[in-house]
Amino acid sequence: MSGEEHPTESTPAGDGALALVTGATGYVGGRLAPALLDTGYRVRALARTPSKLRDLPWAERAEVVQGDVTDAESVREAMRGVDVAYYLVHALGTGSDFERTDREAAGIFARAARDAGVRRIVYLGGLTPAGVPESRLSPHLRSRAEVGRILLDSGVPATVLRAAVVLGSGSASFEMLRYLTERLPLMITPSWVNTRMQPVAVRDVLAYLVGSAAMPREVNRTFDIGGPDVLTYRELMQRYAVVARLPRRLILPVPILTPQLSSHWIGLVTPVPAAIARPLAESLRHEVVCREHDIAEYVPDAPGRPLGVDEALALALRRVQDAQVATRWSSASVPGAPSDPLPTDPDWSGGSLYEDRRERLVDASPEALWRVVEGIGGEHGWYSFPLAWAVRGRLDRLVGGVGLRRGRRDAQHLRVGESLDFWRVEEIEPGRLLRLRAEMRLPGLAWLEMTVDRDEAGRTRYRQRAVFLPRGLLGQAYWWSISPFHAAVFGGMARNIALTAAREEDAPGTGRGTADGTVSHPTP
Repeated sequence: MSGEEHPTESTPAGDGALALVTGATGYVGGRLAPALLDTGYRVRALARTPSKLRDLPWAERAEVVQGDVTDAESVREAMRGVDVAYYLVHALGTGSDFERTDREAAGIFARAARDAGVRRIVYLGGLTPAGVPESRLSPHLRSRAEVGRILLDSGVPATVLRAAVVLGSGSASFEMLRYLTERLPLMITPSWVNTRMQPVAVRDVLAYLVGSAAMPREVNRTFDIGGPDVLTYRELMQRYAVVARLPRRLILPVPILTPQLSSHWIGLVTPVPAAIARPLAESLRHEVVCREHDIAEYVPDAPGRPLGVDEALALALRRVQDAQVATRWSSASVPGAPSDPLPTDPDWSGGSLYEDRRERLVDASPEALWRVVEGIGGEHGWYSFPLAWAVRGRLDRLVGGVGLRRGRRDAQHLRVGESLDFWRVEEIEPGRLLRLRAEMRLPGLAWLEMTVDRDEAGRTRYRQRAVFLPRGLLGQAYWWSISPFHAAVFGGMARNIALTAAREEDAPGTGRGTADGTVSHPTP
């Protein structure tokens, strides 16, 4: 078990009990599932799109079922035979009525757990400030508190854990902290950088989540969880700078940055989009400090635990530098992003389907070409017209999209369901096919598909297909407005991917060259 992700050996064994994990495609759920398996539990993972879990190392040891917490029938089915049910989802970012959606989903989950005779519900919520009426809380924290109450009133013994800032490689809180501190030696910041808080390491969060499953039946309450350090966000940035061996940061707080302005500021500087940054910023308006540590009575802390801020930051930073990040905040789909599968029939009744096709013969082995294809994005870029990609990413950020800064979890390998800049991996067949679905803001749905194979003569062939399914007249106008740039963007991509593969295999440039069978024809 790795030091950052898994609970300690002192956690009680699961003895084969069945744990239902919702949110298994998310940051915490994706780490909790293997931690439960390693502790002796059987795991059933509920996912709207089970294929997103297909390539995860722990998925073969778990039962993966399709369902959604807003669908009562699928939740009831998933609850069959469950001993402990983990609620790790929320509807933040799905629209202005996300509080209602959260309320209804929690009610469905609570009723299904009660009817199925579940022994315990465990929920990870947000730490709320002492003495602040709920009416003055941010919608994010208010909804988290309401969900906790619904689960506590379900008739099923519930453990509601409340955490402030979670520090771990790949968490949204850690990524926000890391990019703000590393990129801005001088910062004009919101006044909330002076608000006190109590961060907690993801390693400790997982230990408390796993340990909560074995609590006595009479326990039905909330627990505050946090590390040993209470500090301001300004102090946290300075502590990160020390751990990362950066010069001391100059931080100048100003009172004029509202949570909305703060979220856009964070979105411009960090990979965290405004839709996620805003609740993080709003949560820091009030002091969030633990008022008790009663959790230790039921889940005893190992020596040296919970981890202090410096050790939590060092562990997270080490895993980022070693490219061993198990899950990221972007593991979960962006709310509102398209989830439709790629239409396989361009003549279907839904309207026009536009395509840009490119094909090249490559002076390299299929294996060398595949390494380039699977390594696309992130630090490697997109092999064509960098300015166009950068501008498109910046425009996406300005309208509230994810932009290009999400990068990738691993520099060499991809998994179905994970994010890749402003794309998401929809399908991957190692050595042959990579299909990406766009999560940028578009008047339609878009995919990018890359295929590696051999032609009839046995030569390595690269095929590339960009697909766009427009919505309305705006979608039609969008496609035709960008069509003149396809030769530079998509044609350049195909050409440079082929050349990169040939270079990496040290192919001689002796006239064999790279045969060019480029095809470019948008076909409605």
